[in-house]
Amino acid sequence: MKKKNFGIGVGFAAVLFTAVVLIAFKADEVRQTAAMPAVPQISASQAILVEAETGEVLYERNARERAYPASTTKIMTALLVLETLERYDSPIDQVVTVPREAEGVEGSSLYLKAGEKIRLEDLLYGLMLQSGNDSAVALAILTAGSTENFVAEMNAKAEELGCGNTHFVNPNGLFDENHYTTAWDLAQIAREAMRHPMFRMIVAAPSWDAQREGNDFTHFYNKNKTVHEFRGGNGIKIGYTKASGRTLAASAQRDGKELICVVMGAPNWFNDAYTLMEYGFKRLEE
Repeated sequence: MKKKNFGIGVGFAAVLFTAVVLIAFKADEVRQTAAMPAVPQISASQAILVEAETGEVLYERNARERAYPASTTKIMTALLVLETLERYDSPIDQVVTVPREAEGVEGSSLYLKAGEKIRLEDLLYGLMLQSGNDSAVALAILTAGSTENFVAEMNAKAEELGCGNTHFVNPNGLFDENHYTTAWDLAQIAREAMRHPMFRMIVAAPSWDAQREGNDFTHFYNKNKTVHEFRGGNGIKIGYTKASGRTLAASAQRDGKELICVVMGAPNWFNDAYTLMEYGFKRLEE
């Protein structure tokens, strides 16, 4: 009987030990799961979230699938203009003359008039905050002599950045089936643009008051709500046409870390970007 009782005791102890180990393992598993933020649910057809400095991808969905950028095209436009000014040591506050081709461009507008005198700086703020399609045309012609020359430079820059699924046909993003990019490519363009101090300053501005004579439209409000309502939000650009859908390249910086998020074909564009960036910052805390 003693031997039998001893066997039962050993068996019970073994079961008890196993149960304790399993409980401890499960508890640790729960702690690890709790520490890892849940993968976000978003509305976007294409999306990517990257750490700005390194380019590390923290989230992606169909990120290399072609989509239409709409006015996020203007990220490349602004970048090329600023690089040209830098190359020729040309002042950003210089006064230029609006070319006739920039008057009456459809869509979002600064209501430019042919022959109007305006500072390049005001055109750039109007481009990125107010999303002026006419400003994009003006800047393209002033920079490269024609929109065709400027578009060629845009495509060359995209190729230089390794954006093999991007092709531009205009400087403002008005819909064209041959004007396309991907979430991944757009994130690379945004990363490059955000390395430029003046670009960063422009896209982070909540608003801008232009110096214009004979034109009452001087206050440009940043349409990118990221800079108004997301903690740490510091850029970059929205884009929308009926044919292209809603596209947003957003950025934010917290505790020395910066994220860039691109959502395309996104009915809930701002909520998608905010959800992804919150997820990203939690990931970076680990």
